[in-house]
Amino acid sequence: MGWAHLLLNLTLVLWLLCLVHYAEATRGRGKPITMNAIDRCWRSDRNWAKNRMRLAACSVGFTGKMWGNVKPRVRHYVVTSNVDDPVNPGPGTLRDAATRRRGRAWITFSHSMTITLKMPLLVSSFTTIDGRGADVQIAYGSCLTLSEVNNVIIHGLRIHHCVKTRPGPILGSRGQVIGRYERIDGDAIAVVASSKIWIDHNTLSRCQDGLLDVTRESTAITVSNNWFRDHEKVMLLGHDDGFAGDRNMRVTIAFNHFGPNCDQRMPRIRHGYAHLVNNFYDGWTQYAIGGSGNPTIKSEGNFFVAPANSPSKAVIWQAYGGGSKWNWKSRMDVFQNGAYFTQAGNGRVRPRYTKEQFFAAQGGRRVRAMTRSSGALRCVQGRRC
Repeated sequence: MGWAHLLLNLTLVLWLLCLVHYAEATRGRGKPITMNAIDRCWRSDRNWAKNRMRLAACSVGFTGKMWGNVKPRVRHYVVTSNVDDPVNPGPGTLRDAATRRRGRAWITFSHSMTITLKMPLLVSSFTTIDGRGADVQIAYGSCLTLSEVNNVIIHGLRIHHCVKTRPGPILGSRGQVIGRYERIDGDAIAVVASSKIWIDHNTLSRCQDGLLDVTRESTAITVSNNWFRDHEKVMLLGHDDGFAGDRNMRVTIAFNHFGPNCDQRMPRIRHGYAHLVNNFYDGWTQYAIGGSGNPTIKSEGNFFVAPANSPSKAVIWQAYGGGSKWNWKSRMDVFQNGAYFTQAGNGRVRPRYTKEQFFAAQGGRRVRAMTRSSGALRCVQGRRC
């Protein structure tokens, strides 16, 4: 009898634990969360706020792991003020933490805030901007520029309504004052001549130019779990058709949600290689993926929903009718509402990831569930994100 009661009690305990786990996984969503390869690494940890730097071990794709952001030593900075001074930023401000500080910096926020930057924020190398636990918005002014830097993580921000700015003095990414910084077009995030950049779980929308530009020999980039919405020209990879340096560009675009109300460039690729995997495309006006300059593209396990009331059903657009060296392949993609993908080329398009870069692509049917949590998360301390 004693063993029977013990077994019954153990069964009840396990059943209750399963109920608690299910409640955590479905809170506020109505369906269980299907986590992708990146989110499984950290989102189930209730103590994420104490273990923030665990995030550096979770990146995949061409960025690889972000060990350089946490080893051998990292300094923690807490942003307490939304005030911005482009030349002489005060303590507790985002610009002070992201540009003036030396060494590895892990930046968090004391509370929710909207930061209106008067000039672009030139983020330094080995910097992590971590918005988890607060609603952090970069909006209604200049936004983020990563120029000639490496080892940068941008995570958990809402970036919107970025505008063009006139040239003027600005604090550079190495802490020096640049007397007259050039005019900025109004991108949410501009990555210029930089490498090993990870942009994850941000919500980007409604900017004056693009939402994300990766140009001028930038490479080793992973763009994951972001929500791109309400914008015309979403993402540009490659500076221009004549810039041969971008042939070495390698970008992974994974687990993102594009739409609603996106027109084109998801992304537009010039030269280089792009691995587009397990993204959800919620319609487009002109096209979803475009390119020029003989880029190589592997579209794997994406879910494409063509616009219902538009003749624009083609997923891809090739400038100048394509070229002899184009190599665009589709594998495990899912197409709805008449969407279709025209493949080109006969060569192999494998990304050739290293062991630390590799992750397994899932079939396109799973993408809706895998991207349901795209964008900036509402993380609460003591609970799973």
